[in-house]
Amino acid sequence: MKRNFNIFLLSILVAFASCSFTSKSFDDPDKDKLLMQLVTYLLEQGHFQPKDINDDFSEGVYTSFLTQIDQFKSYFYQSDIDDFQRFETQLDDQILNHDVSFFNLVYERLLKRIEESKKFHSKVLEQPFDFDIEEVYSTDYENSSYANSKSELLDKWRKQLKFYTISNYHDLIESENKLKEEDPEYVSKSLDSLQSEARASILKTMTENSSVYDDLRRDDWMSMYINAIAEEFDPHTFYFAPNDKDNFDAQMSGKYEGIGARLQKRMDEIRITELISGGSAWRQNKLEVGDVIMKVRQEEETEAVNVVGMRLSDAVKLIKGPKGTNVILTLKKVDGSIEDLSIPRDEIELEETYAKSTIVKKDGTTFGVINLPKFYIDFEDYNSRNAAGDVKKEIERLKAEGMEGLVLDLRNNGGGSLKTVVEMGGLFIDEGPIVQVRSTGEDKEVLKDTDRGIEWDGPLVILVNELSASASEILAAAMQDYKRAIVIGSQQTYGKGTVQNIVDLNRMIRSNTNGDMGAFKFTTQKYYRINGGSTQLEGVKSDVVVPDRYSYIDIGEKDQENPLAWDEIAPANYSVWKSAFDYKSTVQNSKDRMSNSDEIKLIDDNARWIKTIKDETSFQLNFEKYSQNIEMKESESKRFDVLSDYQTDLTFESLPYELPIMEQDSVFKINRTRWHENLSKDIYMEEALNVLNDLKSSYQINKTAQIKD
Repeated sequence: MKRNFNIFLLSILVAFASCSFTSKSFDDPDKDKLLMQLVTYLLEQGHFQPKDINDDFSEGVYTSFLTQIDQFKSYFYQSDIDDFQRFETQLDDQILNHDVSFFNLVYERLLKRIEESKKFHSKVLEQPFDFDIEEVYSTDYENSSYANSKSELLDKWRKQLKFYTISNYHDLIESENKLKEEDPEYVSKSLDSLQSEARASILKTMTENSSVYDDLRRDDWMSMYINAIAEEFDPHTFYFAPNDKDNFDAQMSGKYEGIGARLQKRMDEIRITELISGGSAWRQNKLEVGDVIMKVRQEEETEAVNVVGMRLSDAVKLIKGPKGTNVILTLKKVDGSIEDLSIPRDEIELEETYAKSTIVKKDGTTFGVINLPKFYIDFEDYNSRNAAGDVKKEIERLKAEGMEGLVLDLRNNGGGSLKTVVEMGGLFIDEGPIVQVRSTGEDKEVLKDTDRGIEWDGPLVILVNELSASASEILAAAMQDYKRAIVIGSQQTYGKGTVQNIVDLNRMIRSNTNGDMGAFKFTTQKYYRINGGSTQLEGVKSDVVVPDRYSYIDIGEKDQENPLAWDEIAPANYSVWKSAFDYKSTVQNSKDRMSNSDEIKLIDDNARWIKTIKDETSFQLNFEKYSQNIEMKESESKRFDVLSDYQTDLTFESLPYELPIMEQDSVFKINRTRWHENLSKDIYMEEALNVLNDLKSSYQINKTAQIKD
């Protein structure tokens, strides 16, 4: 699989080696043309299922781009759309000719309309709203119309801002009523005063949102246009601007080089919002949450760069850097003082992205739980920390504590590295195929566990939900096909059965004066279960289906735009796991428990209710009716309060190696304590442990029967 992609990559690098693309500046139109050339070439030559770039394709890009940049139809007029309309079936020609005329027209018009909208915000919010009149606000933007005039657009903004304000206004009134109940002597604020306060809060929010738009540059909007093209091929084909690629790499590896602080921009200020546990800033213990960064200086330079008003991403670039170097920050401290602080850069590990484990005793038996947020790997260094290696370590630690059954929690795990999932599958089987992969026009490739030996051969349960995707689905499917594990969770997992590869676009250019061109992720293969079926669209069906809050919400692959189709290929050569565990009766016992559980029935009712609320698109702007609607929803939601109060009799504990860490690191301790508390309230985890108990019991019964025979 990797070999086939490397051959393709080599061919495109050779194809571009004789070319030299140059441009005058970062925002020069020639850079856009170059980017279009690179992306269209990769899509046409490398995508698993290339599409004809024709009039139908053009219409899809046209609609997608306009929806992305003006989803609420609150910027453009109908006259703008009429102006754009002539390009609706011409974008295919522009794309093939690497022409960005349509983008230029829309981009320039959009900037103008955004500036105009700022005046609408202040104009609407400076006047009181009449909450007595009968009026409705619709959030069905797809079926709404563009405004035909300035007065229509102003009225659109009026309704939208009134909708935002009425919620604030209602909350402020409720707060005043509560204060009055607590203290009869309390003098309540007038309704006019409360409405003024509500409008001021919304104006502040809109101003802050506008500052986000102000931070966007032309190349940011161009990235959106490129992705409107890319996503016509499938939902996972995507262009990464340089900053986005850095963020993706950090997420995949779980680490980056910097000072270990999270930042947020509010208006013109860049503020510290969190210190990452274990990071150099955290260890130094001088930087504080709430500090504002005013200037940034590199240790080898004498001049500091003023970052007030700077784009957050640009400021982050200045602060990040190679480990072993220092960065000097000029800070406005929480107490108002100004100081310079030199902070060493180091490799920062994002601990919350890594595997973690806990032990729990049930009916005198010790069980282990491993939570895996993603299948992480460092693509630059395959020998460094990765998901498969970490899970192996956690299994060894759990076995040392006497573990007799294991729950692998893959809920909300969106996937990651294909290499790590194959290695991880090998921890639970002796040897054999884990997944099948197919490229267009190529024979299938069977990816196998070739490492003889099993890390864990005992009872295994895998927890999934609708957000378990990609690599999570590969592992769950393989263990299910081998009958090695029982899968508990949603009706089906996400349904992403495709493989993507990333090309650094800079490698495709011999001589580049445009600056960093970013990277392109595109679908090159589909993977299949070892039984031959695809997980594309259909996902993995749980052995025991348990409803959750996402059960009726459209969030899977089948609900995305332009997903690839489901298909199947011949099964791989594999043998079902032979053991004394009675999977059939264990699954039936679990199903019986779930069908008789009042909590599970209530969870299903709650999921249906959430779906109803989510699908609501019409909202009252009359305060009395709005309040009645809120009261009705609050009354309905109270019947689900018991779910948040649910408590098992299980106690989860950290493994011995974590105890010294918790003594030294209060943030780590808080995170672990919170995780354990959540697990003790987790009805799905409780059932997973019940299943492990049943598997253990069935093993003992079957072993006893074999001895008698």
